[in-house]
Amino acid sequence: MLKGLIFTATGAAMTPSSTKKGTRRYRYYVSMDVIKNREPSDEGIPRRLPADLVEAAVVTELRRVMRAPSVTAQVIAHLAREGHAFAEGDVISALQTFDDVWGQLFPAEQTRVVLLLVRRVTVTSEGLVIDVRTDGVSGVMRDMMAPLKKVAVE
Repeated sequence: MLKGLIFTATGAAMTPSSTKKGTRRYRYYVSMDVIKNREPSDEGIPRRLPADLVEAAVVTELRRVMRAPSVTAQVIAHLAREGHAFAEGDVISALQTFDDVWGQLFPAEQTRVVLLLVRRVTVTSEGLVIDVRTDGVSGVMRDMMAPLKKVAVE
């Protein structure tokens, strides 16, 4: 889900990897420093992270951003500038139901949404820094609301 978006604080990319033990698969992100046997410049930065933990943190942040009133105002203004005829109530409703929609998406669709909304995830010794593209929210909302508009017309 975060391929190409997750880096260590030193700038090393982290790549998805997995291992299997019995019938269970364990997914994680591993620093390129580990893969290329380079000594890390900062010992405090984790070099391997469980994928489920990192992805859950990113999705939690996206959910928080989608509910923020400032983002709602930005999305409404952006859609109006582009000439889209969505009612403000529909935009607010779509943003508030993001959690429900997220749960219904296939993993490939979830990845596409993350790529639209996340600029970069940086792993530091203190935790994750998630850089969200609030300008990408408008595109995601337009995609979410387009099927609603088609159903209303039919």
